[in-house]
Amino acid sequence: MTTDTDIELSGPFKAVDSTGRSHDVKAIRIFDEGYGIIDVYVDFAAPIEAGLHQDKVLVKAIIDRLRALGYKGPDFGLSDPGLQERKLIVLEAPEEFAPFAKSRGWKNLAEEFDE
Repeated sequence: MTTDTDIELSGPFKAVDSTGRSHDVKAIRIFDEGYGIIDVYVDFAAPIEAGLHQDKVLVKAIIDRLRALGYKGPDFGLSDPGLQERKLIVLEAPEEFAPFAKSRGWKNLAEEFDE
């Protein structure tokens, strides 16, 4: 699900998990503004198995897609398990993701308080 406050970082692509199964990713997106830590939302075309957000091969395929689009930096961590859904994986981006996100239109609201 996307809204007018989303920034789409990637359109559709296929990502393979550690068992060799292919999954259709509809989009990778972020909210257009936030306070420092950025959650990255990965929308799937069909429901995925519970726990697949922990599949290192699948997560690497998602990060590799972002790197192909210009992200330079370390791998991501998993976001809160409660945020994971049947057609959605939420990843927590490291601080090094912020310049890439800014290049796509993301606004860091915490900068308003920096001196």
